Amino acid sequence: MHKNCCAILEEPILQQNTGWFKLAVTAALIGSSSTALANGLTLNEQSASSAGTAYAGRSSSALDASTIYGNPAGLTKLRRSEASGGIAVLSINDDISDANSNAQGTNKGDSAPTAVIPFAYLSTPIDERLSVGLGLYVPFGLVNDYESTFQGRYFGSYSKTQIITLQPTIAYRINEHLSIGGGPTLNHFDAKLQNNLATGNLNNGKETLVTIKGDDTAIGYNIGFLVDFNGATSWGVTYHSKVSYKLKGYTEVSDSPGFLSLNGKYNATVDIDTPESLDTSITHHFSDRWTGYLGTTWTRWSRLDKFEAVNSNVSPIGQAAGLGRVGEKLNWHDTWSTAVGASYELNSQWLLRAGFAYDPSPVRNADRSVRIPVANRKSVTLGAAYSPNTDMTIDVAYGYLWDSEASVNQSSDSSLQPAYSAKFNNSANGLAVQLTYRY
Repeated sequence: MHKNCCAILEEPILQQNTGWFKLAVTAALIGSSSTALANGLTLNEQSASSAGTAYAGRSSSALDASTIYGNPAGLTKLRRSEASGGIAVLSINDDISDANSNAQGTNKGDSAPTAVIPFAYLSTPIDERLSVGLGLYVPFGLVNDYESTFQGRYFGSYSKTQIITLQPTIAYRINEHLSIGGGPTLNHFDAKLQNNLATGNLNNGKETLVTIKGDDTAIGYNIGFLVDFNGATSWGVTYHSKVSYKLKGYTEVSDSPGFLSLNGKYNATVDIDTPESLDTSITHHFSDRWTGYLGTTWTRWSRLDKFEAVNSNVSPIGQAAGLGRVGEKLNWHDTWSTAVGASYELNSQWLLRAGFAYDPSPVRNADRSVRIPVANRKSVTLGAAYSPNTDMTIDVAYGYLWDSEASVNQSSDSSLQPAYSAKFNNSANGLAVQLTYRY
């Protein structure tokens, strides 16, 4: 009698678990938040000198050694050795309104804590044609940490992903008009996710918590070419390759109802590709003081069309709950972002910058979630460069961005994952500082 009773309880619970675990594992390593100042997972914060013009002209202007990221061919324009580095500080605000769910909870918003993003570069010319360099930067990342009582916590309560990249680079000037450059990228991907499961009524008020962690190191590359049409106009193209990761880690389940026997750690493997991008821009000097920048970037977000995670050492009950092999359709789509900027040389020591950028969301309305509450994004930037002498430059940039209102509508697959809908209004302030020393 007792055994039959448990079987009756277990079957619907396991069926309810299946869809939720698929969502949790899928979102763990590809979810996004408004932490990224570019849309999707992408971070733009690899230099303060480019930030002042909203990164317009990044692939056609070799302002300093940070061109290792912007366009490695630009190293041929740096006639002295350079050490350049700095940080970007991001303060993000996400306001939640019109929230609706059968679950109890709060909707405080402001789920992304203040983030500090470092970057550093070294470059040196070998001769008049050949230059080498080394860069360290963060191309992708997010942090999303909702309050523990967040009403939509069953679709995502905590997310953190970060990729750190080391890039050795070589550049060569073919002739007075054309330079090429590139190098491999060594990338370390680290991720953590937490989700709740509405098991309180089955578990003495306790909600199940699932934690997913994984990391991997993989190789990609960054190449570019730079064309100087004349002394006034330059055109550049930069390609950042996709990077294929095989993340290894674990899925940990805690506080699940005792009769399900799901508590424990399960070895997890996730195959995922971060998307390639193609950046092209034009820089034109209108006069000795005024310079204009225009650029666009294509990102192949459609690589995140689907996702599959594999957990091992899973019990038969865990297999029935969907903890073995899981997959989801993501339906992300490719995007083209655009930016325009200008700089004005006030005098021999001061250069002023400004820019505007538009970055469409890779997530369609039907696919948006609490982990991806982003919409079409606009940003305005202001910047300045101060050079007290020919050996040193200090760059500072400020940016303000805002999204269109983003509607999130996530339906329920089971009573363990109550439906949630809300409107998100995201904005952010960013401040970047960079020091470049030439020797």
